[in-house]
Amino acid sequence: MAHTLFRIRQYLRHRLQAGDRHDVHSPFIFRLVNEVLRKDDPQPYRTIEALRERLLRSDREITVTDHGAGSLVLKGRERRVADIARTALKSPRRARQLTGLVRFTGARTILELGTSLGLTTLHLAQADPQGHVITLEGCPATHELALENFRTIGATNITAVQGRFADRLPEVLRNHPRIDLAFLDGHHERAATGDLFHRLLPHLHGNSLLVFDDIHWSPGMHAAWEEVKAHPQVTVTVDLFDMGLVFFHSGQAKEHFRLKY
Repeated sequence: MAHTLFRIRQYLRHRLQAGDRHDVHSPFIFRLVNEVLRKDDPQPYRTIEALRERLLRSDREITVTDHGAGSLVLKGRERRVADIARTALKSPRRARQLTGLVRFTGARTILELGTSLGLTTLHLAQADPQGHVITLEGCPATHELALENFRTIGATNITAVQGRFADRLPEVLRNHPRIDLAFLDGHHERAATGDLFHRLLPHLHGNSLLVFDDIHWSPGMHAAWEEVKAHPQVTVTVDLFDMGLVFFHSGQAKEHFRLKY
């Protein structure tokens, strides 16, 4: 209940304080709004969305191993795939915006922390067939189901890694030392989120983008987001309420935006 009340308060605050493109005076963010946040065409993703509909109707059950903060909605380890799809997947529009962010930044090496059922992974992979998505998932059963979904769609530019982030991320970063875009959607705890941020920092460059999921999910996640914003290497952030974008443009004054998109 406390988490729910916190999110409601944060959402109301966001709606009151967030602006739209008419409130943006940064040319870079204005272009981001026009080219990514306001631009939406579902047609290229209809195959992925057809898979989403099948998952939402699935009665299959899997045994979930959760290494993060867990679910506020689903309890117990035995869970229906349909319930996971309903509560854990990014909305179609947000998933398409992630695709747009890959194209906007020109990212080729993309890291996803938290595969879940793999729908967001597929969106990231579809953004650029020449790009490479490396996705990590802690739960073995969820990992296997995501692999099935990748085969169903025929995605060939995804490397799926199973294991705890603390165990597998160092190896991934050794093999891929330069990260263009990272989507952090696996831990929803302050300390774990901060640790992942600092692990990734040496592997980022001036055009890199970090995307944090559920930045106002809990007081801890909200605090982690504020700490990321304050880091001296961070130059521009965009708060979309459920997602936070972090840029590292050198030589640019620090700016923070709240937007209603």
